[in-house]
Amino acid sequence: MTKEIVVESFELDHTAVKAPYVRLISEETGPVGDVITNFDIRLIQPNENAIDTAGLHTIEHLLAKLIRERIDGMIDCSPFGCRTGFHLIMWGKHDSTTIAKVLKSSLEAIATTVTWEDVPGTTIESCGNYKDHSLHSAREWAKLILANGISDDAFERHLV
Repeated sequence: MTKEIVVESFELDHTAVKAPYVRLISEETGPVGDVITNFDIRLIQPNENAIDTAGLHTIEHLLAKLIRERIDGMIDCSPFGCRTGFHLIMWGKHDSTTIAKVLKSSLEAIATTVTWEDVPGTTIESCGNYKDHSLHSAREWAKLILANGISDDAFERHLV
């Protein structure tokens, strides 16, 4: 008998969501009781646009640092292949409103105060594609995303 595999993101109606938003995808409990939460951090409306790879790469490196400065428990923040946002994996229980506020604060830093020296992991030794970064692009996308507002609901605009 073959086990049926359901990939949650392929079940999501990408035409019904209203980006930018933070959406709790799942909360899973491991065999010894550890809880992991998985969030959909959608920055751009699916199928309408995509963040260029250099800008997305720089946003990824900055979020790895900025989110950890703002909240404990971050495991990973990885970009979607469609380049519209990220998966954020966290230890413990967290809610979409808290994560949306952390994201908003992080994007505000990217849009206004971050300098090239603040971008971690941009050397040949620390990055697998160190030439493919753009702080300018990251800033411009952060400004655009913030202008649209960050919602803690994927289907109804509820700005934080």
